[in-house]
Order: sequence, then structure tokens, then C-alpha cells
Amino acid sequence: MTFLKRLAVHSLALALAAGFACAATAAPQAEYPTKPVRIIAPFPAGSGPDANARELAAELTKILGQSFFVENRPGASNIIGTEVAARAPADGYSLYIGTTSSLSVVPHLYSKLPFHAERDFAPISLLGVLNTGLIAHPGVQASDARGLIAQLKARPEFASVATQGIGSYSHLSAVWFNNVAGVKANLIPYNSNSPYTDLLAGQIQLMFDGLPAAASNVQAGKLKLLAITGKERHPSFPNVPTFAEQGLPDYAPIAWQGVLAPAGTPPAVLEKLSAAMRKVCQSPELAKKWRDYGGELRCNTPAEFTAFINADRAMWGKVIREAGVKLD
Repeated sequence: MTFLKRLAVHSLALALAAGFACAATAAPQAEYPTKPVRIIAPFPAGSGPDANARELAAELTKILGQSFFVENRPGASNIIGTEVAARAPADGYSLYIGTTSSLSVVPHLYSKLPFHAERDFAPISLLGVLNTGLIAHPGVQASDARGLIAQLKARPEFASVATQGIGSYSHLSAVWFNNVAGVKANLIPYNSNSPYTDLLAGQIQLMFDGLPAAASNVQAGKLKLLAITGKERHPSFPNVPTFAEQGLPDYAPIAWQGVLAPAGTPPAVLEKLSAAMRKVCQSPELAKKWRDYGGELRCNTPAEFTAFINADRAMWGKVIREAGVKLD
């Protein structure tokens, strides 16, 4: 065999070997997922966020043709489940439902955490946002936030605000409102029991919270909304003015949920999951569910979700520093 022929044969062999190597590397990503995928949820089974996670799992199962299931790891202000997710294998078969509390608020409340909210996770896509409402018992005379602020400035003791414990979303939203409105509403922490029973009974007059827990009672007239966050009025509550309309443009807490993976998960897997999430957001049924209880189904790219989390974390950091809240 001549030198040129030997060189040609050798080159062909190298090309074939390289092709097989590339195929072997690309195949697992192209086939993903090939086995069930767990979605770690840092909140209790049966809760509102858990219902959202299970709806998401069902949609991803339909879209990607493999089983997605929710694994609840609640406790310690979402810290337990978030740590489990941060330490999970970065292979695309362990995902995580991140929230405002777990990734934007908790990192500012504790000096030491068993995870790093920014470095330990690879954002995939936002799932949805929930506007925050100023929820009141019907006995409160004010019909909007502006009227309530006037009452609180005249008689701060006339109303109490329920919160779900120090450092909770509802507590920090109430502290934020007090600061921007220049009032001193009395905040009552409920550390174990839901405050909604007392709110419905009129023993507590006010609460700041995402709308899912209150939406049905608002629509039934058992509670009322004085204001809602968002740049525009929400289609499910068209008669409720935004805080911005009432002179509080800097009051903008929103609750969100999104899907992340452990840092180091292959980019091709992240992109495939992000594309699947955008299909999830095309579901009319799921979009209606989120809209009915005061939210919005909203998916985006990994880069967009990363920017969203960073901005939200910075916003809550400012609120928490100004409030002087620290839990360790």
C-alpha cells in the first residue's frame, strides 16, 4: 500500500472514530429524558405551590414523553428542599421549583445557608407570577389603599395586619407597605396557623399576600381587595386599582415560581427543558387557572430567567436591609 493510500485510510479511520465519539456524546442529550425526572418542591404536599408544581409535572410529562413527578421536601423556610436540590446530581433528572421566598428572600435573611442561591442553580424558565393583594375584611371602611392609608395615619391602632411569621412573604410585603406608605400598621405574626380564618371572622382586618389563597373568598364577597400589584389591572379583578394608580409606584412585591436545575447540568438539557416550558405556557387550561386566581403564566429563556431572579433578589435585599430583618 502506498504512503498516500495509507494516509487516506488513516484519515478516514480518524474521521469515523471522531464521528462515533460525537454521536456517543450527543445521543444521551438528544434522547433526554430516558427515565423519570423528579421535581424537588421545597413546600408541603397539598399547598398552593405544590398544586402548581404538580400541574407543571403533568404538562412536562405530556410534552417530553417521560414521567415527571414531584418530590416534596418542605421545612425551615424552604431551606431543606433547596439544599436537597442544590446537592442533587447535575444530570437533568433532578429539577427544582424555586420561589420568591427560597431564592430572593431567604438569602438575605440568613448569614449562613447550606446552599448558594446564585452559584448552585442553573435557571431554566419562569413558570408564573402571582400579584400581591392588599386583602381586607369587608368591615374595613376604606375602599382602596389610598383611603386605608389616610385611616392608618389618623388612627394607626384601628386595624391589624396578619402575617405568616417574621421573614415570611406576607410579613415583608407588609413591612414594605408600611415604609413606602409612611404608616405604622400593627403586624400580627401567625407562625403555625393560617391567618385566613381570623381574617374572614374579622378578628384581623388586613393581610398582604399572593392572591390564590384569597381569590375565591374575594370573588364570593367574603373578603375584599383594596389594591393589587402589577403595571396594569388584573383581568380577573378589573375593578381593583393597582398600587401604582394609588400613588405607590415603588411598591411592587410579586410571588413567582420557576424551574431550575443543579449547576453543571448540560446546556443542551437546559435548552430542551426551556423549550418544553415555553410549550407549557401555551396551555390554555393552565393559563386560565393562573389568571383566575390573580396570576399570570409566564415562561422565558434561561438567560431571561437568570436576569429576572437577579433583579428580584436585589429588590428584596433592599427591602430587607431597610426593614432591619435578620433571622440568625
